[in-house]
Amino acid sequence: MIASALPACEKHDAAMSLDESTTAWALAARNGDRAAVDRFVRALHRDVRRYVAHLCGDPQAVDDLAQDTFLRALGSLHRFEGRSSARAWLLSIARRAVIDSYRYAAARPRLSDVPDWQLAVENAQPQDLPGFDDGIALLDLLAALPQERREAFVLTQLVGLPYAEAARVSDCPVGTVRSRVARARASLVDLLDEAEESVPLAA
Repeated sequence: MIASALPACEKHDAAMSLDESTTAWALAARNGDRAAVDRFVRALHRDVRRYVAHLCGDPQAVDDLAQDTFLRALGSLHRFEGRSSARAWLLSIARRAVIDSYRYAAARPRLSDVPDWQLAVENAQPQDLPGFDDGIALLDLLAALPQERREAFVLTQLVGLPYAEAARVSDCPVGTVRSRVARARASLVDLLDEAEESVPLAA
């Protein structure tokens, strides 16, 4: 069974602290602080790659889309005013980068009809760490969810965005995000129960 490493309140506090720091770095970077630019990119690079990997249909494009996200963000920093967290702002840019890549790809022939997006997600994860196998199992379960539920679950439960900011990223009401996360959790519980029941039968 997949277990959380931190209690929910500690995770929330850590996410709030990260959001406050990254927002402060983005504002400092906007004013020309080069060290703040580096801190901002380093702090959010993993979240951007994970989110893009979940949205993207082409595992070969994950790094390019993450880079494109940061290029767009750094070019738009002068417009960032800190009304939302820098992480939510950056993930909404990542979402637009993926959508734009789909539009661009629609005009070109595809080489494969079955992209291995899951491999890109796995490669974005740190390996040889305690719980890594559980993470792979979670990715397998997430793959079975509908796209909207998977996106809501990833944003709130894996990336750690508050529901209101996940709603901004997904461009939908907060209640819709809450509903999608609740349904994703219920589906994941059902899938875990099915997996646990099938193990004794296979043995």
